Order: sequence, then C-alpha cells, then structure tokens
Amino acid sequence: MGLLIFFGLLFIGLLIGFTFLLYFIPKKLGYQKTGIILSSLFGLFLTAITLSSIFEDELFTQNEAKRLIEEQEIILEDKFEIENNESMWAIGDYYHTFTLKISERDKIRAINKIKNAPRFKKNGEPIIDYLYGTQDRYNGAKQTQNYEIPNYYVREYYEPNGEGYAPTFRRILINKDENKLKFEDINE
Repeated sequence: MGLLIFFGLLFIGLLIGFTFLLYFIPKKLGYQKTGIILSSLFGLFLTAITLSSIFEDELFTQNEAKRLIEEQEIILEDKFEIENNESMWAIGDYYHTFTLKISERDKIRAINKIKNAPRFKKNGEPIIDYLYGTQDRYNGAKQTQNYEIPNYYVREYYEPNGEGYAPTFRRILINKDENKLKFEDINE
C-alpha cells in the first residue's frame, strides 16, 4: 500500500512539475503569455480528465447504455430510463453495471431474442462459467451463451483479448417479473 501511495504522489509531482515547465520555459525565452496559456490549457486538461473520472457515473447517458445493449443484439425501440448506474475500478479490475426500466414490448422482444438463440439453455441445464471457468482466459474465439435462471433470462458475451489482458465479459439480465434490464461489464 505504501508503494502505491509513493507512486501516486510521484505521478502527481511529475504532473505539477510539467505544468511549471510549460510556464517557466516560455517565460525564460521571453514569451510569458505563451507560458501562461500553455500551463493553463494543460491544467484545464488535467482538471477535465479528473472531473470526468470522478463524475463518470453521473455523466453516463441513455445513448451509451443503448450502445452497450445493442452490442449484444438486444434492441430497445421504446423509451427507457436509467434507474441506476455504477462503476468501480482498481488496478487490473473494472466493474460497470446499470439497470434500465424498459417497456413491456422491449422486454418481450429481448426475452424472445434470448430464447430463440441457438443453444439456448432452459433453467436447470448446465451453463459454462466464462468468467471464472477453466478455459484459456487469453486466447480463443468470442463466445456467447443464452440461458434462463429462476428470475432472469440471460445473455453473456465473452471475448479473450490476448496474453496479459483481461477478457471482455458482458452480461445482460432481463427480469422475468419486472420490466427491468440489468447490464454488467466485468474485467478481472
């Protein structure tokens, strides 16, 4: 933990030092206004990146949610609302989940898409654990599976990203009792 804090402080120190260099080098060459502009722009850039990281969940839009759902060929044609959105990350891990309140028509369409998929597995049939299973996590083809569990219809997408990179694992869950769609993106 101490090493992580050290590197974090070192990184922040380097950014601050670079900002001062952007000001002092042009100032020494007689271009003080250029130094002020360069250091200000760099400071604004760092502030924008920091704020967008802090407020990532609040800035998440319906278009982004729709794009992530459509990547798995689930099409939402009616209006929907984002009930919650949450993302977490740590070194080497990323977890993003959101829940949408969808229309009854979109729910039925999504369930039919899952149930009519090749190799659909009904409740109780064995499924593959792509996220924590024994398959090669780094090499292989894209995999999808569609199945039913007691309260949900589920579509999973798994894609290895090469040696040393976390695979892409995304899951869509359609609630059987409510008009809700839950999306999970897990990179471990």
